This record gives sequence, C-alpha cells and structure tokens, in this order.
Amino acid sequence: MKICAIICEYNPFHNGHLHQIRVARSLFKDHALLCIMSGNFVQRGEAAIMDKFTRAKHAVQNGADAVIELPTIFATANAELFAKGAIHILSAISEIDTLCFGAETADKNLFLKAAKLLNNEPLDVSLHLKELTSQGLSYAKAYQEAWSSYISPDFLRSPNNILGLEYTKAILAYNATMDIAPIERIGGAYNDDTLRETLSSASAIRNAIRNGESIDGQTPDCVKNNLPKQLENILDTLEKYAILTKPAEHIAKICDCTEGLENAFKKAALEEKSLCETLTSARYTASRIRRIALQNLLGIGETLIRACLNEPLYLRLLCAKKENKELLAIFGNAQAPLISRAHDKDKLVGVAKECFERDLFAEQIYSLLYPHANSKTVFIP
Repeated sequence: MKICAIICEYNPFHNGHLHQIRVARSLFKDHALLCIMSGNFVQRGEAAIMDKFTRAKHAVQNGADAVIELPTIFATANAELFAKGAIHILSAISEIDTLCFGAETADKNLFLKAAKLLNNEPLDVSLHLKELTSQGLSYAKAYQEAWSSYISPDFLRSPNNILGLEYTKAILAYNATMDIAPIERIGGAYNDDTLRETLSSASAIRNAIRNGESIDGQTPDCVKNNLPKQLENILDTLEKYAILTKPAEHIAKICDCTEGLENAFKKAALEEKSLCETLTSARYTASRIRRIALQNLLGIGETLIRACLNEPLYLRLLCAKKENKELLAIFGNAQAPLISRAHDKDKLVGVAKECFERDLFAEQIYSLLYPHANSKTVFIP
C-alpha cells in the first residue's frame, strides 16, 4: 500500500480542506490518505477551537483514512521547525511516497528549485538578512527582501507557499523518499478574517464564531455540529502566571526568545492587556509572541525541540477507519512505536518519552481551558 500524506491543523476543518482531500484522492487513487495534524495547540500559539480527537474524527469522516498527531513541541513552533518535525515523523513510515499540500502557487518545480536555494544560503543573503534585522525589520520581511534577487518576494510572501517551502526544504534535508504535490488553494486566504460565500479560511470562521456570526455552509455538517458557541478561555492568564513563576534566564531558552525578549515578557505579564497586545510590534509578530508564551507555559525549550529532530519518536494515532487493517498494520511496523492506547506510552524511552510527556501535559492544560474535551483515540466503523 502506498500512502499520500497531508500536514494540517484543521482548526476547524472547512470546505477548502475538503476540496484538498478530494483533489488528493483524485490524483492518488491507489493511495491511502494519512493526515498528520497539530494537537490541542496550534502553530499560531493558540489553543485549537476543538480538541484534537474531535478534529481528527472530522478529517476521517470527510475522506482521510487516518490521522496521527504532530507532537506539541513541533506543532507550537515556528514554520521551519513545524515542517521539520512533521517530515521527521512521516519519514518513519516508508510507505509514504507523496506529500500533498495547499499553496498559492501550485508549481512543483518552483518549490523544488526554491527549496534547494534556501537550503544552501549564499553568503550575500546571510549578510543582507543580518543587516536588515539589525535595522529593526521583522525577520519575515527581512527574509523576503534578502532573497529577492533569487526568489520572487511574492512567492515568499504567501503563507501557504512559505509552509510548502519549509516542507520541501525538510524533505530534501532529511533525504526523505517522498515526492511533493502542491495543490492550488481556493477560497479565502490564510489570514483572511472575512467570511466568503462557501470557501472561507479557518481564520475567518474562528473570527465569525467570536463575533457571534452565522457560519452556515462554511464547513461540513459534522464539523458545524461540534463547533463551540464561543472561543474565550484563560490561556493568556495561565501564560502570564507561568512567566511570573519562572526566571528570565529560563524563558530565554524558549525558541525565538531572543534580544532580551524574556525581560519584556516579565514586564508584560504584569500589564492588564494581553501579552500579545503588549508585545506585538513591527519587529515581533503576534504569532511569535504567542508561541513563546505558549511554549514557556508547556515547558518546551529549544534544546528539546532540536533533540527530538534527531531521535526516533512515535506515531500517536488520533483517529482511523477501523476496517483499514492494512494501514494500521503499516503503522505497527513503522520505524517508530505506535501509540493508540494509554499503556502504549511504556514503549517510549529517552527523548521520545520526554516529547510524549509534553503532549500529555498539553492535554492537561487544554482540559483547564475546555473541561469537556475528548481524550481517547477514535476508531470509525
């Protein structure tokens, strides 16, 4: 059996995601479709609006064969580490021969060409990037400018292209035996906060829920029936508490917490406004601020992330079709242990065990935010 993989968050699963799965199914008819999905916390540094088991179930109900979890340490990291972590996990399954992802530019050769360049950064780009960031430009904008003579800034500016490039870079860096299949994204853009007729972004859907607006027709019915009525939680309060209880030198060990940001976090934790409102600036994006605060709360340091990229980890099964025994057997024979029941965690040692413990702690924190969250692997008949 061959497998096509999709890296996702499904926060929530919407019509654009359904389109991607249907296209992947049409392109790879003889493949099983496996999703590797962020858990209860996502790459923006936020809590997912529904627990991971419910979101995984939605994916399987709408065309996926199974969903495994992207460990929390990667799911809450920057785009580069998010992508590397996902490819590292997927590389343990030799039957995966294709990675399918949404992109603003569905040109496979362009992704491969750009990824090869980015994996071998020329000296002039390195120097220009350093100069631009020293002038106060955000890393993302400096990155686009520094590479502009090699790669179109528009290509590097598009959110899904950026993630697709990171996936492609990671595949090349790991020498993973999988091809890429970019699929043109349709509907609302990644950061679009406005609802469209039937193809809105996840951001727009979450924004509509916050504002009490109708989202009829934006998601499959099974998703709509599980969506929360409101998205307020106490995450910012928990993050402030964690900042106040930990020394600045500990916070400085969190990924992307540089240039004395740990001290700024200490001061911001005492402000009435949220951490994001206080610290976001032209230099530090809201997502970066949220990720640092979240990883500090969850006890995820950069040293652990780097260690996990170099060690075998595990396949945490969130949801699968019960009758697909061949696929489940493939997971059982992968180069990393399969975790689908509570006692399976006893298979883990060393770095893998520490990584999994972060997942379990993240589940406990999420249960404080959403007490009725599901906590067991789902098998669909």
